[in-house]
Amino acid sequence: RPEKLTAYFGVVPRVSQSNQQCTIGRITKRGSKIARTSLVQCTWIAVRYSPYLKSFYEHIKKKRGSAKAITATARKFLITIFYTLKNNWVFKDFTKFEISTGQ
Repeated sequence: RPEKLTAYFGVVPRVSQSNQQCTIGRITKRGSKIARTSLVQCTWIAVRYSPYLKSFYEHIKKKRGSAKAITATARKFLITIFYTLKNNWVFKDFTKFEISTGQ
């Protein structure tokens, strides 16, 4: 599942719950630091060339800042990679995330 994959990479928010109080904090940073760093570096390149990811990154950056925006975009990118491998998607144009319908 994509939730488990993002948790494995450590790009999910930390959640602390006690009775009626729920606190959502920074990312968990569980898993491999090298994998998380590689994912973020790949996301920087993807943001540069993909208008779809760039618009998502810019939208989050306005609200929350660049560090949180790149982490959120990395998570979105990782989920896209997961579904690409799971469903055997073939992209007509990867930069715009247009999936090819025919073979």
